[in-house]
This record gives sequence, C-alpha cells and structure tokens, in this order.
Amino acid sequence: MKISGTSKVPRLCVFKSAKHIYAQLIDDEKSRTLAAAGDLKLNLKTRSPSSKVSKEEKTEETKKPLRGKVAVAFKVGKLIAKKALEKKFGKVVFDRGGYRYLGRVRALAEGAREGGLKF
Repeated sequence: MKISGTSKVPRLCVFKSAKHIYAQLIDDEKSRTLAAAGDLKLNLKTRSPSSKVSKEEKTEETKKPLRGKVAVAFKVGKLIAKKALEKKFGKVVFDRGGYRYLGRVRALAEGAREGGLKF
C-alpha cells in the first residue's frame, strides 16, 4: 500500500539516520516539498545522545521524561507541526518510511500531534 499526499492533505515523511532525524511535508501530486524540519535546524547546544534533557519535557500520552535522540525527535515533530500550521495544513498522512513505530519515529509523531497536527 503506497501512501500519497495531496495539496490539501500532504504526506508527513520521516527519515532517520544513526545521528539525525528529518521530517518533510510532501505534495505527491505536484512532486513538491511544502515544508521541512530536522534536528540540524534546531538550535541545540549539543546533539550527542548522552546529553541530558530537562525532566519537565514529557509527552502528553505517556508522561515519561524524554532524553537524548528521542527528545530531539519530539522537538522536530513540534517544529514540523508549527510549520504545517503556518501553511494552513491541519491534517496530514503519516509516512514512517518503513521504520518501525517506536523510539524516535513515535516521538516525532507524538510531537507533531502535540503541536496540533491530525493524522
């Protein structure tokens, strides 16, 4: 099953590497990227996995503190949600890119939901 986005409901595509995570809003009908966010665009002092994040940063669903790469993915999700809402996209189709829905991919999705996007 292939997921495709439209100009009204774009596809939120996730890509992750060993060190970084990125998200894009894509209109597949016109083959255009509407918005993009990644951890390189965040102004973090350090991006190492051993860096500690304050315990106040918690997801709404699990109420667990986030640390390291998972916390960064959560922030990327909130950033892409902010960019999507600025461009008047409230609903998206989530494309996890073949990755399993855990860890950083799940944190990005939760961050986007908390930022106001609906999947």
